[in-house]
Amino acid sequence: MIVWLNGTHGAGKTTTSALVQRLIPDSRVFDAEKVGETLMDIKPTLPWTGNFQDWPPWRPLVVETAQHVLDYTGGTLVMPMTVLVEEYWREISAGLAHHAIPVRHFVLHAGQDTLRGRIEGDTDMGPSAFRLKHLEPYAVAADAWLHREAEVVDTTRLTPAEVARHIAEAVGG
Repeated sequence: MIVWLNGTHGAGKTTTSALVQRLIPDSRVFDAEKVGETLMDIKPTLPWTGNFQDWPPWRPLVVETAQHVLDYTGGTLVMPMTVLVEEYWREISAGLAHHAIPVRHFVLHAGQDTLRGRIEGDTDMGPSAFRLKHLEPYAVAADAWLHREAEVVDTTRLTPAEVARHIAEAVGG
């Protein structure tokens, strides 16, 4: 099984994924961003599009990597990864379905003001213009399709531990 944690920057995906992993037996965290980083290391570089998710190889490589890891280890993969383009989510979820991998798709949600405050107050990464510029695309995706395609967990007033417990209980962990 895959527990996919979606949402924009500041929603708590990375923090929550580590906590969810501890609550679900035989689970591992797989950050699909590492697949994008691998593609970014290709020399000479691939034509830059502004986001590695736009590169056609990224999506099937995420699917195939997850499938191979699960074939090797079994259990559950907890995947913290923002996907805001509906076509990309459909491609990934169809690929996982092709391999008969069940997916529980969660969106960690908070209001724009809360997200902005978290990003601006982040003591680890510091304030980030990159992260802030993704707030509007997240809001558009949330309204257009994302909140209909996933189980929305409002993180505004919950600690990461509370969010993780909610997700683990929802998947039976």
